[in-house]
Amino acid sequence: MTDDKVKRRLTTVLCADVHGYSRLMEADETGTLETLRRYRISFAGLVERHDGRIVNTWGDAIIAEFASVVEAVQCAVEIQQEISNQDSDPPRAHPMRFRIGINLGDVMVDGTDIYGDGVNIASRLQELADPGGVVISSSVYDQVHNKLSVGFDCLGQRPLKNIAPLTSYRLTLGGRTAGPGSFPSEESPTLRETARPPRIGRHEPSSSTNVVSDWLAKLPRPVAAALTVSAFLILINLFTNAHRIWFHWPVAVLLFGALLRMALRHRPESDSKGER
Repeated sequence: MTDDKVKRRLTTVLCADVHGYSRLMEADETGTLETLRRYRISFAGLVERHDGRIVNTWGDAIIAEFASVVEAVQCAVEIQQEISNQDSDPPRAHPMRFRIGINLGDVMVDGTDIYGDGVNIASRLQELADPGGVVISSSVYDQVHNKLSVGFDCLGQRPLKNIAPLTSYRLTLGGRTAGPGSFPSEESPTLRETARPPRIGRHEPSSSTNVVSDWLAKLPRPVAAALTVSAFLILINLFTNAHRIWFHWPVAVLLFGALLRMALRHRPESDSKGER
């Protein structure tokens, strides 16, 4: 009798896909295919180095499996770093970026191919990743979060096509997302703002000036204006003819006018209340 029982195994599945592949093909078919072939060679070398194997490479997608979860995540990080380095030397007008998803799960085995939810989840996680980024499932996170020198941002439970929502994590390197921000080709706006040099030639007002300004701001406008003009007249008197004091008369007139103006301003309100 033939044993038709489906073979299964627990494995770590890495799924990678080119972001915007159709757009890249439309812009440059020949160049895109050459770049994809070159990156597949890099993929194969890194996967083999981490004791994994390439399962399939249909279209622009690459599926690999690993016996070790840690090796799978390390391989994904090195893949993104390698691609970023190749894109930046020399810089390309249309860089090719991969999104990577990693899942630890049960798969069905058919010869050299693997199938099942373990593969499908890795594929859906890849769709959540940023271009140049890596997203892992909670099952992968549980195995690697305290074994690797990378950070993790919890994405919560995201709805996945034809799959029940599950918790996923985005890899970060050195405080940055494991994506374009981790391997930047140009300085980010946040860094540009932080690194902006201080302006030269501007002097902050002294503390005494601030105290006087705050005190004047609390006074009624007519009184503040009268005091300001009065101070100006006093300075003129002292610097032009300190032996003959004359500022007291104009200052008295200014202060009297300010007080009279304030009294008249409040008079209509009190009169109207009396008429009621």
